[in-house]
Amino acid sequence: MPSRSTADHSVSPPVVRIPRDYNAANDLIERNLAAGGAARLAYVDDAGQYTFAQLAERVDRFGSGLRAMGLEMEHRILIALTDTIDFPAAFLGAIKAGIIPVAVNTLLTPKDYEYMLSDSRAKALVVSEQLLPQFAPAIGKLPFLKQVIVSGGSAHGHAAFEDVLAKGKSELAPAPTTSDDACFWLYSSGSTGMPKGTVHVHSSMILTAELYAKAVLGHRESDVVFSAAKLFFAYGLGNSLSFTLAAGATAILMAERPTPASVFKRLTEKKPTIFYGVPTLYAAMLASPDFPKRENLALRLCVSAGEPLPPHIAKSWKEKTGVEILDGIGSTEMLHIFLSNRPNDLRYGTTGKPVPGYELRLVDERGNPVKQGEMGELQISGPTSAACYWNNHDKSRNTFMGGWTKSGDKYTLDRDGYYVYGGRSDDMLKVSGIYVSPAEVEAALITHEAVLEAAVVGAEDENKLVKPKAYVVLKQLNSGTDALKAALQQHVKGKLAPYKYPRWIEFLPELPKTATGKIQRFKLRG
Repeated sequence: MPSRSTADHSVSPPVVRIPRDYNAANDLIERNLAAGGAARLAYVDDAGQYTFAQLAERVDRFGSGLRAMGLEMEHRILIALTDTIDFPAAFLGAIKAGIIPVAVNTLLTPKDYEYMLSDSRAKALVVSEQLLPQFAPAIGKLPFLKQVIVSGGSAHGHAAFEDVLAKGKSELAPAPTTSDDACFWLYSSGSTGMPKGTVHVHSSMILTAELYAKAVLGHRESDVVFSAAKLFFAYGLGNSLSFTLAAGATAILMAERPTPASVFKRLTEKKPTIFYGVPTLYAAMLASPDFPKRENLALRLCVSAGEPLPPHIAKSWKEKTGVEILDGIGSTEMLHIFLSNRPNDLRYGTTGKPVPGYELRLVDERGNPVKQGEMGELQISGPTSAACYWNNHDKSRNTFMGGWTKSGDKYTLDRDGYYVYGGRSDDMLKVSGIYVSPAEVEAALITHEAVLEAAVVGAEDENKLVKPKAYVVLKQLNSGTDALKAALQQHVKGKLAPYKYPRWIEFLPELPKTATGKIQRFKLRG
């Protein structure tokens, strides 16, 4: 029986055959070597470039190095690494050894990290040198944490990443995992409560690559891919690891924060053909006076996820670059995008149609299907849903319901079969007995020439009735006046039903956001 997956793209959706005995890391690496791709570039990071053969050796050395340190199958390791070659080496090395990597956000607090180390009972921590201070309070305090491996110039008394590679062996037989074994975790944060360890199985990475990256985007070996979303996110992990390895493409990695300047540098110097971003970043790039000339780009495709993509951003991007942005939605729970626009089937202002292999339904508060054109909660059935939330029985049962997974997103289905985003279930406002989507009001506000960004939340009026309140970031800071507030309110009234206009507007220098660029509306509700 083959140890790798195979896919047949002659039918829709692709039929992906994954054997029972299967190791995800072994498949993603070996498929490229078997196809004669050993000398092709797999990764280019800030320090250098690495062929598929060099990546394969690093993966084997790190996996066997972990075993030499006493880690065994099904043990967990926490990975807090910036985007360098060490991330795929550690992530895939662990998986090949049967050890479960838990990839975490690199922008969190010491309290968050201590919780995740404790909750996951990680035996080892693999951390970038600059992030080590954030973990210092927990090291030596947690009974399960036995090893700390530091990536960077100095290990500060811990094991050095390069030493683990040096002590490992250049060849590692894959652990005898199955397609349904726990493969890796990602922590998913909601608007309330502690983060949830989302457990994904070995078959899921290749499935997202075959069903979305290849079948929808047409990922191919000749592509050079750059994702502003980092590897520790479900979105970035697909973009820069499973998708590129599955297709035999090259991924550009960037350790620093994605700003317009840092992204422009990679787009013009490294010449990626596919770029993955989020709407907030696209807007900031379009607002920059340093936007590169079209002839200095090599893009054939751009993708957006994380929050709804306003039509005017998509249109402005197309005008400047000649390239469409394909808006889609995914989740940590489903691992990647399950609903998307397509290169040959795109409608601005919608999230497109279901990715092949996924079924969607919209339901009301009682779980009954809504009528066409009515708003309902989006639920997904597909092969890449997480197995569960670790140590969280109630939330697992509430989110993963048999073959269906709750998204927490509100959508309507238009008459042409496109899904239109209506906000989060916990963000939706009921104004005068009618649902109002904050996303819809935000989209109207940011079409005004003075507005860079906007976030809309519910606030109570003098009668304790909920009405929309807007927080607005202006393109020219400190230019907010009462006259502009009135003009913005009129602007919204001219675009939407009058009851949807924001009753109050506050100007802010910036909006609170997650590391992926999603606006944290719950912080504005206080």
